[in-house]
Amino acid sequence: MKRRSFLALLGGAAAGAWPQRLSAQQTMPVIGFLNSLTQALTIPHMAAFRRGLGETGYTEGQNVTIESRFAEGQYDRLPAMASEFVRRPVSLIVAGGPPAALAAKTATTTIPIVFIVGLDPVAAGLVASYNRPGGNATGMALISGPLGQKRLEMLRDLNPKVAVVAMLVNPLSPDAPPEIREVQTAARAFGIQLRLLNASTPGEIDTAFAAIAAQRPDAILISADPFFVTRRDQLIAHVARTGLPAAYPFREFTEVGGLMSYGTSIANAYRQAGIYAGKILKGARPADLPVMQPVRFEYVINLQTAKALGIEIPPILHARADEVIE
Repeated sequence: MKRRSFLALLGGAAAGAWPQRLSAQQTMPVIGFLNSLTQALTIPHMAAFRRGLGETGYTEGQNVTIESRFAEGQYDRLPAMASEFVRRPVSLIVAGGPPAALAAKTATTTIPIVFIVGLDPVAAGLVASYNRPGGNATGMALISGPLGQKRLEMLRDLNPKVAVVAMLVNPLSPDAPPEIREVQTAARAFGIQLRLLNASTPGEIDTAFAAIAAQRPDAILISADPFFVTRRDQLIAHVARTGLPAAYPFREFTEVGGLMSYGTSIANAYRQAGIYAGKILKGARPADLPVMQPVRFEYVINLQTAKALGIEIPPILHARADEVIE
């Protein structure tokens, strides 16, 4: 074969191969990752999500693309971010946190949604039922609200004489009303006075803790809200200055100096979300995938913080703890 003919043939083969590669890239599914937190805080969650995707045969950059948007605790940014994903359009939306899930659900009734939320998804209107979601959304329910009762009980076990507990809540969060109701019910049963303090900005957190310093309750309860996770360092610093015991909703708080936490594993929920996302990309319908609930809860105690506060952890709490940070 003449060199000119060979080059022409090679060029024609390359020209034919390029459209195939371009087509493959164009048809690669795109997951829109919509999150209420910051990018830095979701690094371990994203790693868990990718593990779940991998279990279903999907690897980012090879046969799936992930585009991320982070609200950084500013929930009013989420509707525009969700709408952006719908206009693109993405193949699927993964929504982390109730504000993100509700924004995604409002933005689309056709694009599949996999959510990770702490509230009751049925009561919130995300799904018709746990077993048969019935629409374009399904996911993981962390049941954070009812666990608020357990965290209040932990504070009572730490100090049986506790009479007044300050509870910090975000009034803009969909998580807040159900958790407040659950904790109020437990407080009445325990004979504890509950004082609610609102905070939805860093400045309002400062104001709330100024009120706590003036009122001097016996303990502090931090509610389960994505915004508070983004401000965990600020919260823990404020709590340390009060010298009061505090209970937190997730281990992410105790890992950076919180006294004790009780809640579900967020990382495991994101791994399960990755598995669901992979199943949906392969053709499963969200309507047919039951909403999953946790079967294991993490009780973590930070003994370093207890020592700094001069608090002795009772043996009963030591025995219950799944992990003790020394």
